[in-house]
Amino acid sequence: MNHNNYDDSYIADILLSVRTIALVGASPNPARPSNGVMAYLLNRGYRVIPVNPGQAGKEILGQWVYAHLSDIPEPVDMVDVFRAPEYLRAVVEETIMIEPRPPVIWGQLGVRDDAAAARAEAAGVRVVMDRCPAIEYPRLVA
Repeated sequence: MNHNNYDDSYIADILLSVRTIALVGASPNPARPSNGVMAYLLNRGYRVIPVNPGQAGKEILGQWVYAHLSDIPEPVDMVDVFRAPEYLRAVVEETIMIEPRPPVIWGQLGVRDDAAAARAEAAGVRVVMDRCPAIEYPRLVA
């Protein structure tokens, strides 16, 4: 897939089809973008599960925090990545090992690794990179 440009229908279909989102790199700090995006998604009716090893066992925005994707005890529709681009490959590898496998990996603004995306797509996972669902949702869905 060409990750330089996405059809609006591709993004909209993802946003309309996912219900449960694992947010990797979630922060309890309201000044951090991950916290604002998590709040936005929760307010739009998504179930958002924060993932952050340093916050595991605590709550962020009233949601229990898990250390790793594999610790989440329920299926996830999308993995939203708030980590530096060099960590995307590790998130992809963890994601494709989960059963059932999450069907979407979304890399936030600035999060892009084409080799990691190709690995995810080879495993049947749809990929969006360098985009923010809190920007795309009001543009395409609301």
